[in-house]
Amino acid sequence: MPSRLIINADDFGLTKGINRSIASLHNAGALTSATLMATGAAFEDAVAIARQNPALGVGCHVVLTDGVPASPPDKIPSLLGPDGKTLRPSLLSFVQALLRGQIREADIEREIEAQVETLQHAGITITHADTHKHTHLFPGVTRPLLNVLRRAGIHAIRDPFEPSFTQRLAHAGLKRRMQIHLLNQLRPAFQRHLALREGAILTTDGTLGVSATGNLNAATLTEILNSMPAAGTFELVCHPGYNDADLDRVTTRLRSHREVEMQALLAAVPAALSQPNPPRLIHYGSLATAEQKLFS
Repeated sequence: MPSRLIINADDFGLTKGINRSIASLHNAGALTSATLMATGAAFEDAVAIARQNPALGVGCHVVLTDGVPASPPDKIPSLLGPDGKTLRPSLLSFVQALLRGQIREADIEREIEAQVETLQHAGITITHADTHKHTHLFPGVTRPLLNVLRRAGIHAIRDPFEPSFTQRLAHAGLKRRMQIHLLNQLRPAFQRHLALREGAILTTDGTLGVSATGNLNAATLTEILNSMPAAGTFELVCHPGYNDADLDRVTTRLRSHREVEMQALLAAVPAALSQPNPPRLIHYGSLATAEQKLFS
């Protein structure tokens, strides 16, 4: 069996320009999946695009930092930032509070459930879940996330850890490689979760492109795709979009580079698929179906 690749765009629903980019890439055969932000400013526009593109896998991009909650603020007090209304404004402040025990897992679970239900009430069949800024690297987020997925009948989750074969590539600087190496020490704990060990929730063999975030140009993407092994299932995470006035109104460190990623996907993905023994492009819904058939 050839290797399988899910090409997933995060931040679906953040702006209409990001949504438009995702639709264009999917129609060009360069994107198979996107994860939708329940409280994104362009949520309704993203839902309409999802309905118009039924072959696009749509997951839930769970936001626990740097955003607006889907729950009433008084129901999730330990997740909130200094204003008492929005989530903590940075990943660092979130992780520090999480590791200090200042964030209750019950609040995390309640907020994840509210975001999942927002998508479901909009008619989205959720293929999988991941988290904004990969917060489910940490067991204190993975546990409540898996609990919600099992109750909601969602059968897949992003493995947020980058495989060793892409960590060694030249696109990642020494500091970034060290950060990825340290975070990957959490992978055994992720894999020990019962829902993953039993196969109730499925995942991939790792996520490509984490170390290339902010540097995913055509050369980098080609290097990543050419390094894929002949077997296994992987996700490529990307953040394409248009750098427009709507993007200026939201908090994000990825601005002009979103257009660079879009052009990289349009160039590198068709080139990779034209090579001998290319990966088979799927989305997370296909992953679940294939695994269910395998073990039925």
